[in-house]
Amino acid sequence: MIVWVNGTFGAGKTTTGTLLAERDDRLRVFDPEWVGYLLANNLADHPVTDFQHYESWRRLVPIVADEVARFTGQSLVAIQAVLDEEYWDEITDALAALGHEVLHVLVESDESVMRERIVADEVEQGARQWRLEHLATYARAREWMRARADLVVDATDLAPEETADRVWVHVAERWASAAGR
Repeated sequence: MIVWVNGTFGAGKTTTGTLLAERDDRLRVFDPEWVGYLLANNLADHPVTDFQHYESWRRLVPIVADEVARFTGQSLVAIQAVLDEEYWDEITDALAALGHEVLHVLVESDESVMRERIVADEVEQGARQWRLEHLATYARAREWMRARADLVVDATDLAPEETADRVWVHVAERWASAAGR
């Protein structure tokens, strides 16, 4: 299974996904951004505003995820905002074709909370403005994301552990259901 933790910046995706993966040895964090970094570095002469615009990124992420899952024998927790529905379809269709069930988790928070978290982030200060500008993109994508999510968690008033708890319950139910088939 691929547990894809989606949402926008400041919603709590990274913290939720990391805490989730720490709960069970059958889970491993998978960061699709690294595929983007590889492409951005190797395609520097073909600049884009977001590495997700590289068709290669959308083709390679499922392949790399599949290889990591097969090599480790673990389910993956993919932590990545995918705000374009066509891109989402490309990725999930490719993962399904490779035999992976995708559990789509949308973690969201009130916009004011997301703004506060983005501004307070000391780790990636250089991405602050880009992230703030993408809040509008998320607002436009929110409807399809909510409709297509298997689980929506509003993390506005939740501690990170509580958000991870809610996702964990859903993951455990999926595993139990799959074992019963």
